[in-house]
Amino acid sequence: MHAPIVSIAALPQHVGQAVTLRGWLYNKTGKGKLAFLQVRDGTGICQCVVFRPNVGDEIFAIADKLPQESSLIVTGAVRADARAPGVPGGYELDVQSLEVVQRAEDYPIGPKEHGVEFLMDHRHLWIRSSRQWAVLRVRATVMRAIRAWLDGHGFIEVSTPILTPSAAEGTTNLFEVAYFDEKAYLAQTGQLYNEANIFAFGRVYCFGPTFRAEKSKTRRHLTEFWMVEPEIAFCDLEQLLEIEEQFVSYVVQTCLRENANELKLLGRDVGRLQRVAPPFPRITYDDAVRTLQEMHVRMKAGETVTAYDGTPLQGIEDPDLLRIEWGTDFGSPHETALTQLYDKPVFVTGFPSAVKAFYMEPYPDRPEVCKSADLLAPEGYGEIIGGSERISDGALLERRIREHGLPMEPYKWYVELRKYGSVPHSGFGLGVERTVAWICGIEHVREASPFPRLLNRLYP
Repeated sequence: MHAPIVSIAALPQHVGQAVTLRGWLYNKTGKGKLAFLQVRDGTGICQCVVFRPNVGDEIFAIADKLPQESSLIVTGAVRADARAPGVPGGYELDVQSLEVVQRAEDYPIGPKEHGVEFLMDHRHLWIRSSRQWAVLRVRATVMRAIRAWLDGHGFIEVSTPILTPSAAEGTTNLFEVAYFDEKAYLAQTGQLYNEANIFAFGRVYCFGPTFRAEKSKTRRHLTEFWMVEPEIAFCDLEQLLEIEEQFVSYVVQTCLRENANELKLLGRDVGRLQRVAPPFPRITYDDAVRTLQEMHVRMKAGETVTAYDGTPLQGIEDPDLLRIEWGTDFGSPHETALTQLYDKPVFVTGFPSAVKAFYMEPYPDRPEVCKSADLLAPEGYGEIIGGSERISDGALLERRIREHGLPMEPYKWYVELRKYGSVPHSGFGLGVERTVAWICGIEHVREASPFPRLLNRLYP
């Protein structure tokens, strides 16, 4: 009787049974008559113990000399052992037979330290490493949880164009492409089209790649990233924030539940993530600016500014990084400082209209401020969501388009939406890679994308 083919993730259900694993040699150690093969199959890593008297000289010699990343089929009995390494840990295989599918050549990525550029040049191989494997599995959970929550709360997914004739936030950061005899742009958002979709479906979202031609080399930015953008009819800013905090909390808690092994492998302190539950704290832009200005003054005077838990503020070596005047947008140091005052993500609301997109609804009694909100993730990860209530009055929208120096013709259809049953409506966009980086606790968003696109990176 042939041993059933199972995944490494399923080994806990087969203790004491003979099974067959199919995968790749991740690492290998040995001593004397024992060879320890670390085998991975995409669902986890398992230690396969090859004992020479059990398998014979021929199979043992093959196992002992097998190069890293060789593909193989291994059969053996599953044994529970709390000391056994791997993901999931605590289980190993007593090898009975071994078949080599392909003997790998010398693998370029070894256990030694490699530079970032070397690893990025070999990204097609680097994703096999346990750390990258864990991050990308968390990413898959994030994307699945996003759809699960939205689909379960009355949203319908509607695809929006990647090639667009106009920009939602100006053309400065857009990739221009030739579209036959016209100019087109790679979409930086599907929001404008979503605003058309809500009049057909009420609650919608689009989910896909977006493109920003920002010449930025920070750890938070990619030129191509994935974004989910829900849009809701009959929704004001306050209702939007409640939706956002429920949505983000669900995504985080799903990862904690389904990716405990991966987060442990990454060494992630999950204590901060466990506190991600509604309600999230809120601070107005006005108060945030005043807080930052006070921090700046105190730090310049030599005082120690503390975080929410009483520890000194981290990541702000130069107090002048916190210098800010009302009317300017936040930079990374401002967001880093603000988020340390809270034990969970924080909303900043009511940004100056001048630093936000043209479509954001201004406050009637204070038109220089718009009904907008950024959700800032803790631990220096910054903005993971940008959202707002949208302008619902056609005449005001036309005026804002002109004030931003945008051509009216490409937005004709967008303005026309306000003529036929316009309603208050709101929406937001969440960047997948930045959210994954925060949940995983990794330093750079490039690791949160299978094949990241950066200012200096288009290969592989």
